Parts: sequence; C-alpha cells; structure tokens
Amino acid sequence: MSELSERTVTQRYGEWVSVRIDEAAHVGELVLDRAAAMNALSTELAWRLTAACADLSSDRRVRAVVLTSTHDRAFCVGADLKERNGLSDAEFGRHRTVLRGAFTAVLDLSVPAIAAVRGFALGGGFELALSCDLIVADPTAVVGLPEVTVGVIPGGGGTQLLPRRVGAARAAELIFTGRRVPAAEARELGLVDALTEDGRARDEALALARTIAANSPVGLRAAKRALRTGFGLDLRSGLEVEDAAWRTVAFSLDRKEGVAAFNEKRTPDWPGE
Repeated sequence: MSELSERTVTQRYGEWVSVRIDEAAHVGELVLDRAAAMNALSTELAWRLTAACADLSSDRRVRAVVLTSTHDRAFCVGADLKERNGLSDAEFGRHRTVLRGAFTAVLDLSVPAIAAVRGFALGGGFELALSCDLIVADPTAVVGLPEVTVGVIPGGGGTQLLPRRVGAARAAELIFTGRRVPAAEARELGLVDALTEDGRARDEALALARTIAANSPVGLRAAKRALRTGFGLDLRSGLEVEDAAWRTVAFSLDRKEGVAAFNEKRTPDWPGE
C-alpha cells in the first residue's frame, strides 16, 4: 500500500479538515473528514479548507498534494443544503463568498494536486476534484454536477473547468441534465484520469504524488503556473507565459543541481530554490 511514511506530521484545521505531510516523500495529504455529512461543504468546512490550502501552498516541504476523504462512500456530496435551508438571503451571500474562496484555494494550490475519489463526488464535491490537476478514482466513484436539479448552477468552477476537460458540448449535456456518471463512463469521458481497483484510489494517488514530488520543486511550481496561466490563450501569448515560467527555473539552484546530478549519474538533491 502507498501509505504515508513514518516521517509524517499531522495538523488539524477545525473538526473536519486535516493535513498530513510526509516529509520524506514531500507529499501533503489534504483530508476531508466530515463523515457524518458525507463531507457536505458547510461554511465552517470551507473556511478550514481555505486555511489548509494556504498553508500547503506556502510549505516548502510539499511538492505535491493529494485531496482525500475519510468516508467510504463519499468523496464529497457538495453543498450543505441543510445549512443553506436556514440561511437568510444576506447570510446566503456571505456563505457563497466563503465557499468560492475554498474552491479558489484548491484551484490555486501552488504544487500539483491530485483528487482521490471514492464514492460520491457530486456538485461542489466534483468541483473540488475538478480544481485539482488530476483525478484518480475507484469503481465506486459517481461524479456529476446536479445543481440545476435544485434550482442553481455549478458555482465552484464547474461551468468553466468541466468544458476544459471534456469540451463544450459534453459539458453542456452533463450540466443541463445534472445526471450522475458512474466510474467506468467517467473514465471513458475523461471526467477522471485514472481508474483503480476497488479501494485503491487513495493509495494510487499517493503513489503518483510521490513520483511527481521526486522532481524539482521549482520546476513543478513553474510548470503548473505555465499550464494554468497559459491554457486558453492564443499560441503566442501562451508561449510568452511559458517563457516567463522557464526563466524562473533556468537560473535556479534546482536547475544547476539537476544538470550536475544527470552528469554525475546520481539522484538529485533538490535545493528547492
């Protein structure tokens, strides 16, 4: 199993979010732990998720992040509709601001991020996964954006992130129908990137994160920045984004160490600068 190593430190963010950092592998695990509500996104959970992401983005020990859930049947079922039902219009507006901040925090993680999906990832739950760079799922996964069935629209990035994955027409069909997509079809459509054996999504995502984290931390952050910033631009503008990112690594200590390690036929010891 791809468990975290003995050199793992854990920090809790309130009752429902925790972060485990494997210092040996340079991998952070961001854990949703509101099991009683299948990780429904309440205001409190969103606040804590935002804080955890900010710390992970600034933590130089971390070169890759895996977003996981402690619930056997749900990654995240989306917004906490019970909480929303009791909110005034003014409170609902403030709630929206907090939730949007949480989605943005995941999207803006400075290092590669992988969602490990087991069970339901619906509405805001699927949007959290879409906010990551890669999605690994097991056969129990069910994904979808059913917001129109309860009178709203995807508001955590779904209308923008999904078409970037699967194209405009496919995204329109999924969003307009609000249908739930089982794991096998989700993999076929490109809604998830890898399908594992039952119960292996977290392990496989951690293994992938370890592989990623073995590379230059300066290079990884710059590559993610170029991918995220340049996507959707015209080619020349995108190449300018790439060149700017390249210049941040070309004169770095990581680049010097990478070249030296290659020539000396050894594993790099990345300075991270």
